[in-house]
Amino acid sequence: MRLPLVLACVLGFGLAVGLVAGKQHPKPAVAKTLVLSKQAQRYLVLQYREFSTEFMGCMIGEVRGSTVVVERIAPADVDSAASRATRVVPKGSCEDAGWTGVVGIIHSHPGGERCFYYFPTTIVPSSDGASFAMNDYPVDAIMCGTKVVWIARDAKEHELELKGLHLFVSR
Repeated sequence: MRLPLVLACVLGFGLAVGLVAGKQHPKPAVAKTLVLSKQAQRYLVLQYREFSTEFMGCMIGEVRGSTVVVERIAPADVDSAASRATRVVPKGSCEDAGWTGVVGIIHSHPGGERCFYYFPTTIVPSSDGASFAMNDYPVDAIMCGTKVVWIARDAKEHELELKGLHLFVSR
């Protein structure tokens, strides 16, 4: 049977990525809106454009009711030698890296592929979905070209288009 093996791989990868979230956070209302400051958007575009491997960042901001406002993206402490086009491994939590005010994690999918938390037409979590389930941040996000796919604690995926920013990728 391949399903248990696949699920174990997904959950195993989730355990590695789940290390990024280290502390218990207050349980805010479920996020309905994600707002990225212009600085956060510029940082994401720069990171996405410059790296052919996945990058990971700590979203710094605050929760205002059902809105998560991200003021900036701080670099996560990752094992750069182990970073690949389809994988990034954190060395510890964002808080362990010295960041405060963390509201979520964001990472990229350099090819803009597989930008989902659940496999299409199923309720089976991808490795990204499994990782999010193992931390307690209000949101998680994936940078996919000019859009950000994000999820909140209600397990609903959302898309946020990065408008007005030019993404010149020369891969």
